[in-house]
Amino acid sequence: MVDLLSEAARKQALVGLKGWSEAVGGKALNRTFTFRDFNEAFGFMTRAALAAEKSDHHPDWRNVYKTVEVSLSTHDADGVTERDIALAKTMNEIAAKLGA
Repeated sequence: MVDLLSEAARKQALVGLKGWSEAVGGKALNRTFTFRDFNEAFGFMTRAALAAEKSDHHPDWRNVYKTVEVSLSTHDADGVTERDIALAKTMNEIAAKLGA
């Protein structure tokens, strides 16, 4: 099991995570990605899914046309851990490569 991040650690991590915010009383990180079209959004989700599977850490997400709403939380720890920060960074990198 992984350790929860302290409130200070979560806030510090968010400084370097463009577009992400705390949600659910600090128990999750949320971001909405907006792409040019459905194809680009789906491409993002495919790449992010492969990264999530590789790290065995999966997002809660929702896709409507060109937007992807993401919520990250480590359910086993009941809050935000380093695993969520790492996946958020990876998702930002993937989105940046697609121009989002």
